[in-house]
Amino acid sequence: MKISVIIPTYQHGWALPFVLNSIFSQTRQPDEVIVVDDGSTDDTAAVVQAHPSVIYIKQENRGAPAARNAGFAKATGDAMLFWDADVIGEPDMIARLESTLNVYEDASWSYSSFVWGSKKFVSKEYDPEALRELNYIHTTSLIRREAFPGFDESLKKFQDWDLWLTMSNQGMYGVFVDDVLFTVLVDRSRDMAYSRWLPSFVYSLPWPILGWTPKAIRQYNEAREIVRTKHGL
Repeated sequence: MKISVIIPTYQHGWALPFVLNSIFSQTRQPDEVIVVDDGSTDDTAAVVQAHPSVIYIKQENRGAPAARNAGFAKATGDAMLFWDADVIGEPDMIARLESTLNVYEDASWSYSSFVWGSKKFVSKEYDPEALRELNYIHTTSLIRREAFPGFDESLKKFQDWDLWLTMSNQGMYGVFVDDVLFTVLVDRSRDMAYSRWLPSFVYSLPWPILGWTPKAIRQYNEAREIVRTKHGL
């Protein structure tokens, strides 16, 4: 299996040295690494240039889904690992995701649990009904080329949930590697990440009764409703 690692990035020059070191320290090296710079104005280009083997694509800022799709269009692998620009993988991450797909030949993707900052996010065995209720699969997963339908570039949030729902609706399924295979770095001094996490209780607070809803919560609820409507949830 030829594996392409695709890294969408925006203003993540601070994290990329650690991310690329993590990738090039894997026990199973990727066959190609593609960085898609989504309009960064920091030192991202210089960081990537320190790794001549990395394929570098620069585009105007169009969002993470467009960056991932651009990377896929350039990739030549049999499987794509969409590796976020703030993810540090365990040394055997690629090897274990690949070996799982090799065992489950009918599966379309493999995924794992992860740590975000200091919080552990435990995933679970693939269950299409549970997936319709809540996303439990991170974007950083290994996907067979022929199974990938592309990310919906119109979505600003929940692009990963939308992808897994789309694939599930097409009769595909994923396989869970029951272990923590990567950590998502958190730099709370910056406001440049594609994804952000808030404690779950924040979303369940009665904001309308309180008379004010934070922008992040409004955007979350609006995006969630778009995905639910799209998939008839």
